Amino acid sequence: MTTRPTILAISGMIRPMLETRLPAGLDVRWFMSADEAKAAVADAEIGWFDMNDQAAMAETLREAKKLKWLNSIYAGLDFLPMDVLIERDITVTNGAGINAITIAEYVVMGMLNIAKGYREVVRAQDRHDWLLDSPGKRELAGSKALLLGYGAIGKLIEPRLSAFDVDVSVVRRSAGENILGPDEWRDRLGNFDWIILAVPATAETEGMIGAQELAAMKPDAVIVNIARGSVIDQPALVDALKNKTIGGAFLDVTTPEPLPADHELWSLDNAHVSMHLSGRAQSLMFRRSGDRFLDNLEKYLRGAPVAPIFDPTLGY
Repeated sequence: MTTRPTILAISGMIRPMLETRLPAGLDVRWFMSADEAKAAVADAEIGWFDMNDQAAMAETLREAKKLKWLNSIYAGLDFLPMDVLIERDITVTNGAGINAITIAEYVVMGMLNIAKGYREVVRAQDRHDWLLDSPGKRELAGSKALLLGYGAIGKLIEPRLSAFDVDVSVVRRSAGENILGPDEWRDRLGNFDWIILAVPATAETEGMIGAQELAAMKPDAVIVNIARGSVIDQPALVDALKNKTIGGAFLDVTTPEPLPADHELWSLDNAHVSMHLSGRAQSLMFRRSGDRFLDNLEKYLRGAPVAPIFDPTLGY
């Protein structure tokens, strides 16, 4: 009895990186558009169909009736229909950790940028204006940071801030030194200079920073969000920034994305919008993703576990 080859549906954007490295004997359906993707996934057992159009990705998933393993470069997959993944019992590997280094570096950059007022230094250079004093006089050393989220990114943020002598407290479920439980951090918000959000986007984390949390922060506290825009009540944040009841915000993520050109966040002096570029500030993202996929593919074909696993019942 002849065994049918395993069918893969893969975006043609990564074909140059993968094609010559794939094992022999596979039936690979490459595609370059959302319409081609729907046709390619119809009989596919394995899919890697990342697109910029997240709605098209979700629709492609619905058409993949025989899919057993879905791979993605995205760490957050909250835009996909979780019910489909659960109902069809699809194994999902995501991009957790692929961009962790550059995102952790972005956090440090954002904090230093605000601490030293570097945006005003750049503006002065554009004006050819030699400043006689620094527009920012904060030091990271000796400051206190609350880190919400201790996944692949959070685990890299902590040591980088510790190297700057920042006192980092982590929110997580397991106990330990400088660790706050899920029910403890809100009562201590007023102790921190920096509030760093690195949590997954789930029903539990949606709007976790709202008007009440913002009111509890120090008047010079700065929020750094590299999670999802949805974890902050954005209208409440805008009010806090406009009224200067907090010191500022470094926002790599917003709601919606892209942020409309007329949104007031763009023009607030204490808001820094970095356009979800933190994970893209590197040249190794696709190579790392390709290497991980090929390693997982070899494991999948011999029946070994793949990783990292995204759990649709948890949302991360």
